[in-house]
Amino acid sequence: MPERGPSALWAPRAWLSPAGGPSGWREQVLLRIGGDGCWSEIADGVAPPADAERVAGPLLPGLVDAHSHAFQRAFAGLAERREAQADDFWSWRDRMYRVALRITPEELSAVAAQLHVELLAGGYTQVCEFHYLRHDRDGTPYADPLRLTWALADAAAEAGIGLTMLPVLYERAGFREPRLRDDQRRFAMGAADVWRAAGAINAARRPLLNAGVAIHSLRAAAPESIVTLQRLAGAFDGPIHIHVAEQTAEVDDCLAATGARPIEWLARERLLDRRWQLVHATHATPGEIDVVAAAGAGVVICPSTEANLGDGFADLPGWLRAGVPMTLGSDSHVCRDALEELRWLEYGQRLLHRRRNVGAAPEQGSASTAERLFDRAVRGGAAAAGLPAWGLTVGARADALVVDGEAASLLGMPPGQWLDALVFSGPARPWRDVMVAGRWAIVNHRHPAQQDIAGRCAAAMQAIWTDA
Repeated sequence: MPERGPSALWAPRAWLSPAGGPSGWREQVLLRIGGDGCWSEIADGVAPPADAERVAGPLLPGLVDAHSHAFQRAFAGLAERREAQADDFWSWRDRMYRVALRITPEELSAVAAQLHVELLAGGYTQVCEFHYLRHDRDGTPYADPLRLTWALADAAAEAGIGLTMLPVLYERAGFREPRLRDDQRRFAMGAADVWRAAGAINAARRPLLNAGVAIHSLRAAAPESIVTLQRLAGAFDGPIHIHVAEQTAEVDDCLAATGARPIEWLARERLLDRRWQLVHATHATPGEIDVVAAAGAGVVICPSTEANLGDGFADLPGWLRAGVPMTLGSDSHVCRDALEELRWLEYGQRLLHRRRNVGAAPEQGSASTAERLFDRAVRGGAAAAGLPAWGLTVGARADALVVDGEAASLLGMPPGQWLDALVFSGPARPWRDVMVAGRWAIVNHRHPAQQDIAGRCAAAMQAIWTDA
């Protein structure tokens, strides 16, 4: 990325998300950028000043990709054949472990750099990396326990995307299996290790890098370890992420082992608060949704991965009704496009409920499904990524997406329905330019390092899968 960016932008139209006020399109918007790379002033109805860079189209906030396993980008498209009588999440997982056991730090960095460029082009400017690859391929610790972490951080820095690292508590294979399986040997990490890793990442003070903590799942972490991590993080204001209630088998196993459903167990143990981000939560009951809302916790829905794995449908009406903060995740990276995730979030509900515009709420003044879901994803971004603010609002990092005014989906569209068209009339490549922290990461659809990054990714993929 360039060392310096513009001091101000002027957009003919921009989607503003003021703190405490309604989001929406505003005309003739001036956005000034402070020396810290955050929005210092935003005003609409302003003629373009001489010192502002005029953007080439409507301006939208970047989105947070709140759930990522970067190494799984090397597996995308390679699990779409069924060789046995049945295929489900658990058989997919066993095959996915093949790449987890093969990938080297150098290959991980190459694949992640390509992923991060793709995520930028797909409308994400921050990614939350749920990082459980920790040890060498034979399971022995690296001399630097954060070697794979730094490989991912280097890749993010090269691409110019913001990165929230989430070291993961992962210590057993299941509720009744006290140790990891051999094909999980790279994942071992206890509560104290997680806490030390998060501290070291934050202490490094790398630009655009911060850390939270994560728990793989209730099946993969003993209750006492979860409580220990919660105690260690007692004064910590960053995010705590967990996979939860993704599969019905997980819910059944949790009931058998603990007498409670996964979200019910978290609530029973008084763990949930506004820092917690429940990833998937596909099989949440209405009562559990109400408990999450009361705690102020958030939910991270990953529509393309949940569809790819056959997880089931999230209760989108329930989460929206309860006002739970909501973000999106690209998870296994079978899709790296934020608008497609939004589209399939809604389309899944239409298929399930056999009606249209499930995500809209005209009774609340939100007749547009796209606008309501997009706004919810933007507003949930700060908590998911552990940042103080998010969106086109003063104090948030100066991240933005410039819509390509020549995008086919917008031809002749009334400006008031541009978000409807961007989400539901595709596919397309709508983002002409992408800004992160006041600097242009993509200009006129091109990332400055994309050719070199793509070449290294191709070589890494060949090395990973040769003779696999």
